Amino acid sequence: MAQLRAAQARLAAALPTDPAAVRKRVEAMEHVLERSFTLPGLNRKVGLDFALGLVPVVGDIITGAMGMYIVWEARNLGMSKLQLARMAANVGFDTLVGAVPLAGDMFDLFWRSNTRNLKIIRKHLDRHHPATRIIDQ
Repeated sequence: MAQLRAAQARLAAALPTDPAAVRKRVEAMEHVLERSFTLPGLNRKVGLDFALGLVPVVGDIITGAMGMYIVWEARNLGMSKLQLARMAANVGFDTLVGAVPLAGDMFDLFWRSNTRNLKIIRKHLDRHHPATRIIDQ
């Protein structure tokens, strides 16, 4: 446990902690997990969450850990325990259902836990750190 805390401290010290930098990192992670490429034929944007989810159990565990990184960043922003619990529940639900063969893969096409979590973070940042707001084009 002490080693984990030391590793978290080193990571936190290496990354800029200002809200604008956190917003950029979280948005980049969400893009990689949910919208990094388009499925041919379906013309639907998907990311690593879907692609790695095709690998039974292991892929879902990896993408679940990547999703929890977004929750960790939210914790560093000082978001409420209720918001963090909701975000963790989104990731947990995605990971559990996504681990079911075939049905979980179809589920990953429509349930975007990381996009939902990004929306929660953006709402918090827009309210508490309005200077980080980015105008989408």
